[in-house]
Amino acid sequence: MKRKRLLLASLVVTALAAYVAQGRLQAAADRIAEAPIFEVDPFWPQPLPNHWVLGSVVGVGVDSRDHVFIVHRRAPLNERTEIGAAQDPPTGECCIPAPYVLEFDPEGNLVNAWGGPGEGYVWPASNHGITVDPMDNLWIGGNGPDSHILKFSRDGEFLASYGEVGAEIPNSNATTHFGRVAKVAFDAEAGEAYLADGYGNRRVAVLDMNTGELKRYWGAYGNEPDDTRMGPYDPDAPLPRQFRNPVHCAEPARDGLVYVCDRQANRIQVFRRDGTFVDEVRIAPRTLGDGSTWDIAFSRDPGQRYMYVADGKNMKVYVMDRLELEVLTSFGDGGRQPGLFFAVHSIATDSHGNIYTTETYEGKRVQKFLYRGLGPVTAANQGAPWPRNN
Repeated sequence: MKRKRLLLASLVVTALAAYVAQGRLQAAADRIAEAPIFEVDPFWPQPLPNHWVLGSVVGVGVDSRDHVFIVHRRAPLNERTEIGAAQDPPTGECCIPAPYVLEFDPEGNLVNAWGGPGEGYVWPASNHGITVDPMDNLWIGGNGPDSHILKFSRDGEFLASYGEVGAEIPNSNATTHFGRVAKVAFDAEAGEAYLADGYGNRRVAVLDMNTGELKRYWGAYGNEPDDTRMGPYDPDAPLPRQFRNPVHCAEPARDGLVYVCDRQANRIQVFRRDGTFVDEVRIAPRTLGDGSTWDIAFSRDPGQRYMYVADGKNMKVYVMDRLELEVLTSFGDGGRQPGLFFAVHSIATDSHGNIYTTETYEGKRVQKFLYRGLGPVTAANQGAPWPRNN
C-alpha cells in the first residue's frame, strides 16, 4: 500500500511538472505566436528620370503625407562603369549622379530632388542620415569630419545649422559641437531631438528641437562618455562600459524609452529620457567588422509593440518585440533581387505600417516592404519576403 501511495504521488508530481512546463511553453508560444508580415514591392520606386543613378543610400525618412525622403552619396559612384554621361567628355549616354536628396510619393513617383552645398551653410563632407521632424522639416547629419548637423524644410529651404563647424573631434563631452552624427530622431511630446553622436563621439546628445540648444547627453549605461579607443571588438570579452563607434541610432519611443544602436558592439541599449539605463540586448553577438545593429524603426500601432532592426552586416531586418527585446523573426538575405539586401543601412515606417529600407556600399537603393498584418511566426529567418500568390 505504501509503495502504491509513493508511486501515485510520483505520478502526480510528474504530471504537475509536465503541466507547468507545458504551460510555460504555451505561454512562450502565445507570446511569439504572431508577428508583422511584410511583402516586398518589387515595383517601388518608379524608375528615375534624367539618367540618374543612386550612390550609397545612407538615410530614409517619412513625412506626414507618407512621402519618402532618401539621402545618398554621389561620390562613391564608379566613374568608368556607372556615370559615363557625367564625364568630360561623356563616355556614354548614361548615367549621372542623382541629387543628394530625393522625395517620392507613396506610389513611388519622384516628386522633388535637391541638396548639396548652398548659401549660408556647409554641406556635410559625407552626409549621413535624413529624418523628418514633427513639423515635416528634414535633419541631416554627416559621418565625415563633420561637427554639425543641418535642418531644411521638406522643399529644401535651409533653416538652421547646429554645432560649431570644423571643431575638433572626437570630444564626447563637448557642449558647442558634435562628432560625426549618424542620425537624428525626435520626441514630439517633449520637443526634443536625439542625436546618435556618433562616428567620432560616443554619446547620445539631446537638443531642443526648435533652438538647437544642447540639453543633456550620456554614454553607454548612462555613464559620462569617454573617447578612449577600445581596440577590436571581442565577442567573448566583457561588454564595454562605453559605446563603441559608431553610435548609429538613438530612437525615442512614445512611452519614454530610448533605444540606442551600439553598432559594432552588436547591442541595443535602452534608456529613459534622462539617460537612466534600463536594459540591453545583444543581437548576433559574434558579428565582427561592421556590426549588427544599424538602425531602428517602430511599428505604427499606438503602443509601438514591434521594433524593426536593420542589420547591414548580416543582410537582414529583425522583427522584435520592443518591450521584451526578443527577436521574433527576420527577413532578407544577401543578394541583388527585390527583398534581399546588400548592407541594409537605414529603416523607417509610414502611417500604414509599411517599411522602407536603404542600402549603402554597393547596395545603392531604396526598397519598400508592404505591411500585410499579423500572422504566425513560421521561420526564424524568412529570406526574401516575396509577394504571395493571391
